[in-house]
Amino acid sequence: MKPEPWVSLEEIAQHLGVSQDTIHRWIRQRGMPAHKVGHFWKFKVSKVDVWVEAGKGEEESN
Repeated sequence: MKPEPWVSLEEIAQHLGVSQDTIHRWIRQRGMPAHKVGHFWKFKVSKVDVWVEAGKGEEESN
């Protein structure tokens, strides 16, 4: 079984249909699963999908 590849910030933003700025904010403020490799953020789509399905990417209501 081939391991799941890491994807870039641009690819995960496109996968979720949000901006790269939103991804940066979710990493800082909401604990989005991501790993810094040198100067680049890398993601496993399956982990991000679980995080989204758990409601972590939803806007907080006031």
